[in-house]
Amino acid sequence: MQIGTQLDWIVLVIYMIAMLLFGTYFAKYNKDTNDFFFGGRRFTWWIIAMSIVATGISSHSFVKYSAMGFKYGFSSSMSYINDWFFVPFFLFGWLPIIIYSRVRSIPEYFERRFSPSARFLVTILQLLYLVGYVGIGFLTMGKAIMPLMPEYLTFFGIQFHITLMGLIWITAFVTGVYITFGGQTAVIFTDLVQGLMLMTAGFLVFFLGIAYVGGWDSFWSLLPTSWKLPLAHFNTPAEFNSVGTFWEDGIAGSVGFLFMNMGLIMRFMATKNVHEGRKAATINILFMLPLSAIVVGGGGWVAKAISVKFPSLIPAGTAPDAIFVVIANILTGPGVFGFIIAAIAAALMSTVATLLNAAAAIWVNDVDRPVRIWLKIIKKENPVDEKRAMVVARGATVAFTLLGILAVYAFSSYPTVYQAHAFFHATLTPPLMIAIFFGVFWKKFTPAGLITTVIGGISLMLLGNRYPLELIAPIAQGTPYDPVHPFTYMAALYNLIVCSSVAILASLLQHQLKRTANKIRKNVHHQKIMYSIIAFIIAIVVFDIATALFQLSIITFMPTFILTVVMSGFVALVTTFYVKYDPEAQTLGLTIWSIHQAKEWFKGRKLNEREGENAIVSWKLIETDNEDIINFSKHDMHKMAAEPGDLVYISDGRKYLGGLKSCHTVYGEPHNEKAIVHIRKLHIGKGLFVEGRMLEAEKEM
Repeated sequence: MQIGTQLDWIVLVIYMIAMLLFGTYFAKYNKDTNDFFFGGRRFTWWIIAMSIVATGISSHSFVKYSAMGFKYGFSSSMSYINDWFFVPFFLFGWLPIIIYSRVRSIPEYFERRFSPSARFLVTILQLLYLVGYVGIGFLTMGKAIMPLMPEYLTFFGIQFHITLMGLIWITAFVTGVYITFGGQTAVIFTDLVQGLMLMTAGFLVFFLGIAYVGGWDSFWSLLPTSWKLPLAHFNTPAEFNSVGTFWEDGIAGSVGFLFMNMGLIMRFMATKNVHEGRKAATINILFMLPLSAIVVGGGGWVAKAISVKFPSLIPAGTAPDAIFVVIANILTGPGVFGFIIAAIAAALMSTVATLLNAAAAIWVNDVDRPVRIWLKIIKKENPVDEKRAMVVARGATVAFTLLGILAVYAFSSYPTVYQAHAFFHATLTPPLMIAIFFGVFWKKFTPAGLITTVIGGISLMLLGNRYPLELIAPIAQGTPYDPVHPFTYMAALYNLIVCSSVAILASLLQHQLKRTANKIRKNVHHQKIMYSIIAFIIAIVVFDIATALFQLSIITFMPTFILTVVMSGFVALVTTFYVKYDPEAQTLGLTIWSIHQAKEWFKGRKLNEREGENAIVSWKLIETDNEDIINFSKHDMHKMAAEPGDLVYISDGRKYLGGLKSCHTVYGEPHNEKAIVHIRKLHIGKGLFVEGRMLEAEKEM
């Protein structure tokens, strides 16, 4: 089947060039790393909500949910309608804590909540998660474009063989360029455009498909009865079932995506305040996700109806992962099909750009600076060298793009992108998910619990991969056993159980661990004892990794399992022995039970929670100083119920800019010029305010 025309390629290339220019244009808004990573924390909810759509849908969503929609029907939408129950935990727990604590990354939160060693381990997991996600994105894009490609392309008389990896390299180059130079602001505004493109493309294919088969009644009658059910079968088949999807996608995948995906967290951190972030998340869960379920699954649904009515149009051997591209080619004409493929490219670029920006942020904040402090190149109290940090951030973006390409090989053995993504969620999400949830919502969660979750929990997860029949089958709810990819979905439940179990036990046994650690300290040979325990831990961890990777059978299952459980206990003991932890100081303002304190830390003084109104003012530049304060009239201060020292957000009065021209600062002493605000050069530099344009001022707290 001929897929695509020259006009389609022209449309796709024009789109790619436009996105490159659009993204790099926003480089002028990057004055420092705060702008590059967090967009200056300035945007309103509607821009963030739409950009989240583009990030959340991604190219793998079009490919994998259309594939499942074609094979199983409306139940492919399960993943988009099972996110609602954990959103309150995010809105009123994790979101305000991550913003008010002023941390620049998730690993930094773990250092403040637990210890530097916790930050080190979480940094490794975060980078693995982000690089893996980038790999999934590149693999999907390659699979989507590959059906369009001829076997060879000839340039200047030279013949080039088209391969999947070659396509991935080209895609990675285009994506890497605009995120490397554009930063978070580029991601947000390109996502605004791409989100609209994604919605348009998905609905276009869906409604054209319904019209193609003769309208809604015809479409509905053509679908088999089982395709019309909202949920898949409970535990069959192995590749797609309700119970597996719930644990892998509804719990591990969805909770992980919202709570531990640093790319998405940075998107919420780019909102002007917590309230705007809550509005963006609420709109996303109530309205955008249900619409997105139709956008990404609709292609598969209409493809099934068309295959029933016109069997010759969709060959029986068509790969499920190619179904969206195939059906779009059938339903659309030249040029329009190019727009559809550009939408898939938009999805990839949105998601991968978000993830690469997040990986670079973690590298700068949690690897580069801590290592330089450890090597005594700089002191902890030294301010950030913004120029150097920007260079490091852009270099890290390039490096993680290359690592993302290498990660493709880890997922290429799976028959569908859906299964590859499920394996990724089930494997990398549980340890961090448990760590974040317990850290935020349980004051008694200790460093011993956290580090045991990471080291002991992951070791037990590796054993689950090696011994699935012994460890996962008893809790697999009757899902079939696939010897090639055993319990891809139900592994998520097992991994959540082992990680939460060691976390709870290590935390509840804190007093016993302290007593044991104190006894060892009193022993004259305490150093030898601890070094021996550490050597045992390392040996068992290495053995578990080798056992899982190479499917070794040196020791039978039960002794291996017992040794790993014992090793987990020793991890808790070693952590208690070496890590200094103050449960009062290191939970204050860092758990849901002390958010009010976190707000005071954010402000730096007592809160002013009196309700006021926003003020519309013109601005006057003060050139005698460049202090980070702005001065309003006494009348406007009274109107806003503000006092000197309170925090204020000031923005261009044009609402459609969504906060692009804005900045945060502090109220100074009032003056007597009504409806005029005195600002400094640094505020013009941050907010890029336009002379003659009115500004809107809003008291933060």
